[in-house]
Amino acid sequence: MVTTPELDLDHLRSWIGREEQQSELLTPMIVQRLLATLDREGPTENGAIAPLLVHHCLCQSPAPTAALGPDGHPRRGGFLPPIPLPRRMWAGGELAFKSDAKVGDVITRNSVIDDVTLKHGRSGRLCFVTITHRFSSAGRELISERQDIVYRDISPSRPGASSSLPAAPEGSEQSSISMSAERLFRYSALTFNSHRIHYDVPYTTGEEGYSGLVVHGPLQAMLLAQYAQDLQGPAPRRFRFRSHSPVFGGGALLMNAHKVDDGLDLWTASPDGPIAMQARAEW
Repeated sequence: MVTTPELDLDHLRSWIGREEQQSELLTPMIVQRLLATLDREGPTENGAIAPLLVHHCLCQSPAPTAALGPDGHPRRGGFLPPIPLPRRMWAGGELAFKSDAKVGDVITRNSVIDDVTLKHGRSGRLCFVTITHRFSSAGRELISERQDIVYRDISPSRPGASSSLPAAPEGSEQSSISMSAERLFRYSALTFNSHRIHYDVPYTTGEEGYSGLVVHGPLQAMLLAQYAQDLQGPAPRRFRFRSHSPVFGGGALLMNAHKVDDGLDLWTASPDGPIAMQARAEW
């Protein structure tokens, strides 16, 4: 029998307002490694404009290995509240791009917990943590990002079951990229993300009940944002996204786009699978 952990919402909401700051040099090597991970090309010398969403590779909190929980995440109760629900996912977010991050910049991340809320869904309790990150360099504002993290109960059914969901439509533009285990591992390493669902198959299938390695939400967001820039030319001014269902590694990830009045609607899916992530890029 699955036990249901107690959740003291008033205690968890005492984390609202908690702040954290980290800084890191955006080196040519970080950009080279990101481009190699994505099989892309681009400038990497100091002063060059860095790829969109490269900031996800920077300023990660260096939690000691001994301080990691059984899922590979840092044990709860530091910057993030100690939510007792076992599964944690990046549900979505929104980014406003103020100015370009450049190779050679020292990037500073200032983060604050904005809200902690509890909802109830088909799979049980859902606890959402909303965080605002502001990235800057030498007093120059680069990016404002809202991040929505969701924690949820263990479902008696396999998580993310999508057999009843319709297959994603094909966009007027479409591109494909392999989500090999090697690519997922490299992205985890670049972002200092030790969540085991992205690289540990026995844990992912046995403990969390997924059918395979889970493709990172931030990786899908990065790919869609860069795809939008590839299609339009300039970088978008705003980019928002929301995860709908998991997509698994080992096969192709389809990136779709459709032009709308104020930008592009974008979405990811596996072949014949439902929409995994939906996004909107605006200029």
